[in-house]
Amino acid sequence: MMINPRTWTLGLMTGLLTLPGMAINVAVAQTPQVTGGALTVRSDIQEANSQTGVVTARGNVQVFYPARKIQATSAQAQYFSKERRLVLSGNVYVLQEGNSMRAETMTYLVDEGRFIATPQSNQQVESIYIVTESQQSSAAPNTSPTNRRP
Repeated sequence: MMINPRTWTLGLMTGLLTLPGMAINVAVAQTPQVTGGALTVRSDIQEANSQTGVVTARGNVQVFYPARKIQATSAQAQYFSKERRLVLSGNVYVLQEGNSMRAETMTYLVDEGRFIATPQSNQQVESIYIVTESQQSSAAPNTSPTNRRP
């Protein structure tokens, strides 16, 4: 089935794939750890296979998952509803709470809240993490003469 308009929203708690003017039930395994929320995908073209439960988005893909503060862009995204797995491919960029990651392919395991990133051949994955210093370690060291050791 070809989907046009260019946005789909997955209700991760309810197991409902919502599209403007249409709703498709997808088999979504529920776990106690899941807090719910909508995962929205925007792209140029989208397809949904109700038999396999796979939704594919291609071209200028944008992903928004506010429940986990995730934003992402890629060339393609596939959501495998039975496994609750989102696979982003093609120049993937993910931003979550100021931390970011770039890779050629990235898999997001919804139930685990975990990313698995794979680079292009002969390349590397790049991650930038915000590291905050604790007050104790960020304090200037005491260099007074009485505290110096020989």
